[in-house]
Amino acid sequence: MSTTDAITVTDDGDPLGAPLKLDDPSLYLNRELSWLDFNLRVLELSEDASLPLLERVKFAAIYTSNLDEYFMVRVAGLHDQIDAGVDRPSVDGLTPSQTLELVHERTLAYSDRLQSCVAQRLIPGLAEHGIVIKRVSEVSAAERDALTAHFRRVIFPALTPLAVGPGQPFPYISNLSLSLGVIVSDPDSGHAAFARVKVPTEVLPRFISVGKDDTFVLLEDVIAHNLDALFPGMEISDYDFFRVTRDADLTVSDEADDLLQAVEDELRRRRFGEVVRVEVGARMSSRMLSELTAALDLEPRDVYAVDGPLDLTGLLQLTKLAGYPELRDAPWVPVTPPRFRAGEDGRVDVLAAMRSGDVLVHHPYESFSASVERFVEQAVNDPQVLAIKQTVYRTSDDSPLVPALIRAAERGKQAVCLVELQARFDEQTNIHWAKALEQAGVHVVYGHPGVKTHAKCVLVVRREGSGVRNYVHIGTGNYNPATARLYTDFGLFTTDEAIGADVAELFNFLTGFARPTNYRKVLVAPSHLRNAILREIEQTIAAHSPSSPSRITIKINALVDRACIDALYAASRAGVPIDLNVRGICCLRPGVPGVSETIRVVSVVGRFLEHSRVYAFERHGSSTVYISSADLMRRNLEHRVELAVPIEDPELRTQVLDTVALCLADNHNAWDLDSDGTWTRRTPASPDAAINAQEQLMRHAGLA
Repeated sequence: MSTTDAITVTDDGDPLGAPLKLDDPSLYLNRELSWLDFNLRVLELSEDASLPLLERVKFAAIYTSNLDEYFMVRVAGLHDQIDAGVDRPSVDGLTPSQTLELVHERTLAYSDRLQSCVAQRLIPGLAEHGIVIKRVSEVSAAERDALTAHFRRVIFPALTPLAVGPGQPFPYISNLSLSLGVIVSDPDSGHAAFARVKVPTEVLPRFISVGKDDTFVLLEDVIAHNLDALFPGMEISDYDFFRVTRDADLTVSDEADDLLQAVEDELRRRRFGEVVRVEVGARMSSRMLSELTAALDLEPRDVYAVDGPLDLTGLLQLTKLAGYPELRDAPWVPVTPPRFRAGEDGRVDVLAAMRSGDVLVHHPYESFSASVERFVEQAVNDPQVLAIKQTVYRTSDDSPLVPALIRAAERGKQAVCLVELQARFDEQTNIHWAKALEQAGVHVVYGHPGVKTHAKCVLVVRREGSGVRNYVHIGTGNYNPATARLYTDFGLFTTDEAIGADVAELFNFLTGFARPTNYRKVLVAPSHLRNAILREIEQTIAAHSPSSPSRITIKINALVDRACIDALYAASRAGVPIDLNVRGICCLRPGVPGVSETIRVVSVVGRFLEHSRVYAFERHGSSTVYISSADLMRRNLEHRVELAVPIEDPELRTQVLDTVALCLADNHNAWDLDSDGTWTRRTPASPDAAINAQEQLMRHAGLA
């Protein structure tokens, strides 16, 4: 079905009624603005007085960090389109220039809201509990003297003032660095010049302790009050703060002969990407602002005035203070999945548990270390295991999985690791691991330049009897023990022969030149996944009737793909009830009469980052359910290797569906998308009616 075809159906699916033209821009929400709406939901959590105070501080920092990445990638992409002369409207009717103007407008409004929350709610609230943030001008004379001594002893040696003048061009400003712009004057000649002082937050804490207990001042405030030490003999006539954001999207040519070298070259070039945003103090003088915008070649829409401290990611330092349990969520320790607990003999045998039937795990409610890590560790130590193959998209510096592959190679097993060098902002970590793996004798594959490998799978090949058995783990999340404690993800452990054969063929495709024409059970992008999902939707439409209703339930992070949106519109026109649990971007507009009346869109943003992807299609009283690494985005479906696996065990399938149903029923951390494109937070009718999906899942895991 073409994305611009007219769909003509009635409630029972017959091709009757008025045609629906899907080239109407009003049917689609703008991707970039939808992302800003998602980040606003994060901001609303920092405003939520029902949450522990330090958790609210954390959400304020996360909001800032999210926005930084958004500008480095998405806004940078808009700049690239504008520079290339692209003025063609996107499916929602907005041109890149129009989108950028709206991004500027909304970001300023949300920034004011964030700064108001921090200044009027969070900082006063922290002070009530003994965590006090002061300006240098507010501390006592003795404390100011101590700060001056600390400045000269610790901070001053890390500073380098850079002046602008004849023979001294405007200095390079590194990405996301916080700086002081200073206007200095020679008292003898009267000559004035601009200088930049970088605030060294990479090497010094953002919050400097002053006096006793947990009282702090900002590092940049201490520097500002000691500028005379940096410019002796000069007059400081003006200063203010600014922060630069650069284009950090990495582009590697499809024709790159050496992918590792190409990525390393791009990482070096990333440092000098185009400036796409400068944040400045709200009261910066027009002279200094003109100096900055001219030197950085900026348009007015690239300037963001902030009425408060810049770079609130620094608030994370406060969330790590010792003590204050009353200001935090109660700690959660993931439980060992019941099937992977020690037997009467005290032994844990993951492979034996898998042989007795499929196992589904749900992180972070269930332990990553007691499931995925234990699976790989047992395979490394098992003399009957012949090969271990794994994909790595994002991992951590302290991950035990990659060293396990190194030990497997040292023990003579065939160890294969597909390392995705183009995983955005994790390239350097992946390059480090790739080189370590190669040096240890692991077969390292970097994938293909034009296609990122985003699939999450581990294949263990074990000799049993006269043959071999494949043990497989397929997940929705990365093999990263740090994020596995923060992201909600499903993982399936199985010895199903067809799935094992499919994953083996997928690895052959990734490491060699094999290109399977079809898979037995799994769905793979970019070759099959989109068409398979569209086919499932079409079959659901065909099966739907008043006497035997069908249903579509999808849980994803983002819904952007035009073909999938249009197919869901067709299903809604056929009367199929559709529940969409979309954490972030959603370009589909629900509740439009005659188009999407049966579609409900809910977003859950809470303590854990909702990250699992589930595709469920109910027909004739039974359900087809997949878990997947893929969102419904063009990049996932066309430019990434993605993997979806069916959940065939009825009990496990029910577990997945019950989890999604609980998220859809949440009225504590959930927002509904309205037909006008606004998100409205749900509130329970009474405390007794409150449903917090994540808390209920923690409680259930603890009782299992």
